[in-house]
Amino acid sequence: MFNIALNTFKEIVRNKFLYMILFFWLVFIIFSLSLGQLTLGNSEKIIVDFWLAMIEIFWLIWVIFVWSQLLFKEIEWKTIFLILSKPINRYEFILGKFIGFTGTIALIVFIQAALFLSVLLFKDITIDYLIVMSLIFTFLKLEILLALVFFFSTFMSNIVTVLVTIMIYFSAHSLSDLMDLAKRVWGVGLQYLIQAIQVVLPPMESLNIKDVIWSFKDFSVWLLALNTLYAVVYIAVILYFTVLIFNRKKFEN
Repeated sequence: MFNIALNTFKEIVRNKFLYMILFFWLVFIIFSLSLGQLTLGNSEKIIVDFWLAMIEIFWLIWVIFVWSQLLFKEIEWKTIFLILSKPINRYEFILGKFIGFTGTIALIVFIQAALFLSVLLFKDITIDYLIVMSLIFTFLKLEILLALVFFFSTFMSNIVTVLVTIMIYFSAHSLSDLMDLAKRVWGVGLQYLIQAIQVVLPPMESLNIKDVIWSFKDFSVWLLALNTLYAVVYIAVILYFTVLIFNRKKFEN
């Protein structure tokens, strides 16, 4: 399993699309340094929101479009037959791939976070602990997306996997707005339906705390811990069902 993880990590690091993403991210870094002079009002808040959004958006593109191609490439090039013919279980293949991709995300998000915090220090912006938690939650959101792409890739085509994952990502961020609309317009029945959907969809809204940075003096630490636990459990459940489906999947040689 760890050999698969290591090989996946090396394969992703050599991927040219990764360096294209990082190049454009560096361009946005340079742009962010001038945001204080280009904007009126609370420039500190704008800089923080900009950085956090760029980290999430660039990795959203990377996770969805790159991983959705990895499994299909393994099947198309028939390398998956060589891997599965070795004395390894199928769950080791899935977990190895997941760990390898996670390692890449963790490494580069850590580097991005270090640069981000350095910019805040350079601009003499207060580093609130919610900024650090927002970075951690961004990583967890990316891990959830990665697990979902793994899951859908086991029984959907490449394009459908991309579309469904993007739809879930934006839907999960809009549930509170839908709930408010249901309370005002539709009624109790639809509220229960939205609550049921909320259990199935990933906890993206719970992990989206950048809007409350500097807004609350005493943000509940227990709430942060519960949201973290919820995200980890959600990832574990998705991976469990991914392994179940992948164990039953037949590959035509």
